[in-house]
Amino acid sequence: ARTLLQQLPPQDCDERYCPELAEEERRQLRAFSARRRREALGQGLECPVPGPCHGCPCRKCGRRLNKGDPGISASRLGDQFWHPSCFSCHFCHQLLVDLIYFQQDGRIYCGRHHAELFRPRCASCDQLIFMEECIEAEGRRWHLEHFCCLECDAPLRGQRYVMRSGRPCCRACFESLFAEPCQACGDPIGADGEGVTHQGLHWHARAACFCCSLCRKPLRGQPLTCRRGRLFCSDTCSLRQGSSSSSSASDSSDSAFASAPSPQS
Repeated sequence: ARTLLQQLPPQDCDERYCPELAEEERRQLRAFSARRRREALGQGLECPVPGPCHGCPCRKCGRRLNKGDPGISASRLGDQFWHPSCFSCHFCHQLLVDLIYFQQDGRIYCGRHHAELFRPRCASCDQLIFMEECIEAEGRRWHLEHFCCLECDAPLRGQRYVMRSGRPCCRACFESLFAEPCQACGDPIGADGEGVTHQGLHWHARAACFCCSLCRKPLRGQPLTCRRGRLFCSDTCSLRQGSSSSSSASDSSDSAFASAPSPQS
């Protein structure tokens, strides 16, 4: 049932599933749906391959279908057959649930991807867009009123935004909720800030942050070594820092031991 709803979105053919449409958009949806049913909709028929079609190639894979083999025929595409496992959408390659197909230029599609040959689909509400204007970003499209921040719903038309999990996010929400802290200074790397990522850690790309922890040499575009979340320009600096840290840790332990209270006190 889930696959059927995905392949045949009810909002593509029934205005009752699109309550926010204006009257002109409703009219266009009705005409679009009626034309698709009339010109492209069909249901495959599962049957043994008849004698006259013995040895015919499968329309998709090209392998032979012999007399009596199980096959799928599609009346809108003439005397052609598919293997049952080959009767799938040309775009998403999913097997067509209940053998319901839409044909276009000799190819078969599920309802969803056939509709998208002619109309863009809103990335927010999953409805087809019948308005003259829409917003296109990151290779996807939105109704004008649906291009808004995923967190605060602020409209983003004409505004700066950041994509988060495939959806737009305003700069304020991104910086307060999703911006990664810089390993060097601790400040978040904002939407306008240039960052560098290494081994899952993040730094501002500026020389003051993305630099050797020992000698402070800028590391952008340079070879580097990362040790315990700290950056070094060479193994030499890494080893010097390591020996310095060991010495400091030893001194610190001695001081703590010397200042520890005696058991009597």
